[in-house]
Amino acid sequence: MSLNINYTEDFKDRHIAPNSADTDAMLSTIGVGSLNELIEQTVPQQIRLKQPLNLPAAKSEKAYLESLKQTASLNKVFKSYIGQGYYDTITPAVILRNVMENPGWYTQYTPYQAEIAQGRLQALLNFQTMVIDLTGMEIANASLLDEGTAAAEAMFMQYSLRKNQAAKKFFVSELVFPQTIDILKTRANPFGIELVIGDHANVDLTDGFFGAIVQYPAGNGEVFDYTAFAELAHQNNVKLTVVADLLSLTLLTPPGEWGADIVVGTSQRLGVPMGFGGPHAAYFATKEEYKRSIPGRIIGVTIDSNNDYALRMALQTREQHIRRDKATSNICTAQALLAIMASFYAVYHGPKGLKLIAERTHGLTVSLAASLEQIGYKQLNKVYFDTIQLDLGDLKDSIHRECIDHEINLNFKGTTVTISLDETTSLEDVKVLTKIFSKVQGIGADRVEVVTENINTVIPETLQRTSAYLSHPVFNSHHSEHEMLRYIKSLESKDLSLTHSMIPLGSCTMKLNATSEMIPITWAEFGRLHPFAPADQVGGYYTVFNELNNWLSEITGFAAMSLQPNAGAQGEYAGLMVIRAYHQDRGDHHRNVALIPSSAHGTNPASAAMAGMKIVVVKSLENGNIDVEDLKAKAAQYKDVLSCLMVTYPSTHGVFEESIIEICNVIHEHGGQVYMDGANMNAQVGLTSPANIGADVCHLNLHKTFCIPHGGGGPGMGPIGVAKHLVKYLPGHAVVDINNEKSINAVSAAPWGSASILIISHAYIAMMGSEGLTDATKYAILNANYMKARLEQHYPVLYSGSQGRCAHEMILDCRAFKAFGIEVVDIAKRLMDYGFHAPTVSFPVAGTLMVEPTESEPKHELDRFCEAMISIRKEISEVESGTLYKIDNPLKNAPHTAVTVTGDVWEHPYSRKVAAFPLPYVAEHKFWPAVGRVNDSYGDRSLVCACPPIESYAEELA
Repeated sequence: MSLNINYTEDFKDRHIAPNSADTDAMLSTIGVGSLNELIEQTVPQQIRLKQPLNLPAAKSEKAYLESLKQTASLNKVFKSYIGQGYYDTITPAVILRNVMENPGWYTQYTPYQAEIAQGRLQALLNFQTMVIDLTGMEIANASLLDEGTAAAEAMFMQYSLRKNQAAKKFFVSELVFPQTIDILKTRANPFGIELVIGDHANVDLTDGFFGAIVQYPAGNGEVFDYTAFAELAHQNNVKLTVVADLLSLTLLTPPGEWGADIVVGTSQRLGVPMGFGGPHAAYFATKEEYKRSIPGRIIGVTIDSNNDYALRMALQTREQHIRRDKATSNICTAQALLAIMASFYAVYHGPKGLKLIAERTHGLTVSLAASLEQIGYKQLNKVYFDTIQLDLGDLKDSIHRECIDHEINLNFKGTTVTISLDETTSLEDVKVLTKIFSKVQGIGADRVEVVTENINTVIPETLQRTSAYLSHPVFNSHHSEHEMLRYIKSLESKDLSLTHSMIPLGSCTMKLNATSEMIPITWAEFGRLHPFAPADQVGGYYTVFNELNNWLSEITGFAAMSLQPNAGAQGEYAGLMVIRAYHQDRGDHHRNVALIPSSAHGTNPASAAMAGMKIVVVKSLENGNIDVEDLKAKAAQYKDVLSCLMVTYPSTHGVFEESIIEICNVIHEHGGQVYMDGANMNAQVGLTSPANIGADVCHLNLHKTFCIPHGGGGPGMGPIGVAKHLVKYLPGHAVVDINNEKSINAVSAAPWGSASILIISHAYIAMMGSEGLTDATKYAILNANYMKARLEQHYPVLYSGSQGRCAHEMILDCRAFKAFGIEVVDIAKRLMDYGFHAPTVSFPVAGTLMVEPTESEPKHELDRFCEAMISIRKEISEVESGTLYKIDNPLKNAPHTAVTVTGDVWEHPYSRKVAAFPLPYVAEHKFWPAVGRVNDSYGDRSLVCACPPIESYAEELA
């Protein structure tokens, strides 16, 4: 027997599930002789790439991790006292291992199907409760992208709510963090909002202001009493937003108690690593009266079909696919996984633990200030929480050099320095800092004594918190690790994720999040870096960024990428703002019309509206394709004011439209740019590209095509690629110099968005290589067409290409079933009884299911899903024929819980077995929905978006 000593495991074979035998069987079912023949019938020849992708050879998992370790070593993990919204923190090990590193949590989808998402819904409700309690506000959402964009959302909400439509001024305290001011400038520009940046103590709010924003504590660390300012704002009908530090609010009077209308910020320091900027969960809290204007998602309490406690996403009619260009926000993604981590951090520590952490941080800051003052330094802040400010004068350079020698980063601005302490700071750290400052003064180490006696707060009583917080039992019951572990697992068990079965969501591409791609996220070399660390300390990150920029540029065909946008919709907005800057730079300020097909993602018109554009809808034909004649007519009609076309490719209905090059040419002929929504890039990579088709800009959902996990609804990344003529307009940043010649202002708080998760996509591309990425696309198309071949005998497939093929997804038409009482939602809920998450429901066509399997699903899993859908179709037929009752049948009563099926009473005309174990395979690995069908209308009538009060528990026990 000869031995192969050159064998190396190929990651591609781990990522792409179907083996050669399964491939042949699927091709036979489809009716083609080879995979290439299928691709020829699916992807139009005129848009196909002529050459394979020029990417480095694929690495094995072992080789990649070894090489990345070398890259990571280029990052220098200094002790960071930079602050400015980012702080080192301690992620409790029980949360790190069982949430952040656990695919049972990070592979979940957005909780649109509430019955199989009760665990993360409860964790997010805990997050909302925590935010409401700490801020003193009445209602909060289930997280936003980062602090800077949350502040921008607040500004725009204030703008939308203004009673005086002529009011265009927005006051910004000069002590708001600079990255936040940068984003406010970006958002204000398209609407002509005038930012007035200055001192809150001196501003005159009587002339045309609609809103104001301050930082608490301020950007320099000072804690101001804003009570009088809040009163002045309200006297002038000006709403006040406060950017607040959550940990500080355990000691400081919460903004809700002194007049804030909106409170925003980040939950990063509650156990979420800095990660060179993200991902981090921002929060947004406001008054009850603004509940229908609050951006993002709200988790609400309702009841299920058994009248039991249940949770769901509330007020969903505000989602962008409903309101489209009338939406007040384009937010489609949250930072759910990170919000869940922060909520568990609060549960684990409880109110006493959080306060002790805050007191220690504050106490060490007081100690450091006193120690430095006694050796001759003047500390400038009168009232502070964790940040002191010193004017160093001529000593600045010497102190800076000494700090670098001790691997310490401070926040220098001219001759002034701020030093921000955090949860990880120790008394030993204070001693080191004191010795450094003493040495520069010429004071020997033996003469240095750190002040440790009589450490009292510098916060006056008028600013000290007196109100209770986190009094709910959930924050007072799980403080030992055993209790916490069991609580985390109890919630995890209520949620369906990719650890259970495929999640066949059309347009959302629930790909494999390979373990080797995830491992580096928690390495200290990547996780503990501050986003504003000096460039010479972050060579590892820069290497990853540069390589990822080059690889994504090759994949898209574009000249360059911006890695800053930290969500898909954020990428849409960034791309449109780049197009806007391009037109304005050419003097075409009047070009503000965006043509958008009627089938577009709902975030498309919402993003265009946010970029100050007017939306003109382009019709679709009966076969789902863009009506080219209507497009031509409207492009000609608006040729003098045309800004761009927003188009998704392959189309939202899962077809490679053959007219796409002609469509792009029409737009260019009339002076416009083509923005391509990259949501369906999973069907393009290696076969075609946005640039090859004719696009000028494209965003990429890295949490779809490039394997970043969905994390229960976030994190995500949405970098944009642009053609050469647009490169100089890519987003810049106010703190870190990444600016091009004519960069637009920042769109995200950190210069590279959620930098730490870019490593996942870097790993995926590096381990797949050119051939692997191309094969992944081919197998995505194969899996989809195999399912189409099996299911079209039972469900009409709404759209297909000219040769009868779909791209990577298909739409199953369920509208006819309504004639005998079966809605598409009934099918979605019944799928839970079979152990599956539903495909995308009623998008892009109401009453349909959009199915996307991804290349990582094996044939037997595709077959399981097909068998479930076929079985459900038989049940529908039984309703149609009268064998099953129209009202009381397995679809209408789905999902069936364990409590219902095993109860003493069963009065349905079908068996318990049919309800719970409709196919033999279900019994082998049954996933039980945690609750019966949720009652959305009940929840909207009586909106509760915090944990029920303690009294309700007492009532249950009575």
